Amino acid sequence: MSTSVSTAGRSGLVYLVGAGMLWGTGGLLGTLLHRATGLSPVSVATCRLAVGGLLLVALLATRRRPWPRNPLAWRRVGAVAVLAAVFQAAYFGAVVASSVSLATLITIGMSPVVVAVLERLTGRYAVDRRRAVTIGIALCGLALLVGDPSGGVSVGGLVAGAALAAAAAAAFAAVTVINAVPVPGLDAMTTTGLGFTGGALLLAPLAATSGLAFDPTARSVVLVLVLGLVPTAVAYTLYFRGLSNAGPGIAAVLALLEPLTGAALAAVVLGERLTTSGLAGAALLVVALLLAAIPSRSTARIPDTATGRRRSRD
Repeated sequence: MSTSVSTAGRSGLVYLVGAGMLWGTGGLLGTLLHRATGLSPVSVATCRLAVGGLLLVALLATRRRPWPRNPLAWRRVGAVAVLAAVFQAAYFGAVVASSVSLATLITIGMSPVVVAVLERLTGRYAVDRRRAVTIGIALCGLALLVGDPSGGVSVGGLVAGAALAAAAAAAFAAVTVINAVPVPGLDAMTTTGLGFTGGALLLAPLAATSGLAFDPTARSVVLVLVLGLVPTAVAYTLYFRGLSNAGPGIAAVLALLEPLTGAALAAVVLGERLTTSGLAGAALLVVALLLAAIPSRSTARIPDTATGRRRSRD
């Protein structure tokens, strides 16, 4: 984990915590939107990316912010667009093929592991004992919080759902790792706005097969706007902004705030009750989040050639 206690590092943690908590509202808002409009999960995801991306693009235009001018920045935007589309399509495909529990368990649970592997392979960070223990605690907590992922699904559905969820986890981990290194002339808001707009365009043909039209009542319009704004535009902007300072390892673990917040909101708003094992899982997730956020005494650092700063070794 990053062990820097600089002001930039602390602000990075604040951004990531804010992103994780805002993501936790996405499941509730998506469920309410599905109930209000009858849109399929992939159509809801497409609306989410489109509205979130376009809201940020409109804000950038209003502020007269300059568009990216170098090819490296546009390649980053293109990568975010592709990975966002893959993540959304694979995750909701896993939900349809299997269950929400299995999709959540594998997608969110695998992400810190894939990030650790990618960082190890690229030689950017070592995976020390504390990080391995933190990931282990997080996985156990997530499994207890989610509960039985099978939900009476057939073996074929479980296999297909697991494969799609693994693809979603890989896409999210890739987004996390590549955006940890800033690109000159490209900020977090521009990355999110242009990348998610592009991702929505890539997803639109798939969503069109199940229908994108719905009755635009006041309730459905508000839900679409809030879903696009809060857990999408704002949350991902915070996430990308915090990545370069806190590091991808911490970011992937703090993303576990999403199911934790989602479970709390489901209990309060939808009346869903956590079981004893679910409460134990929530407690373990809190422990993992604290381990990820609190710096260790080790301060071994490696140079970051992309930014010219020295960054802490995980």
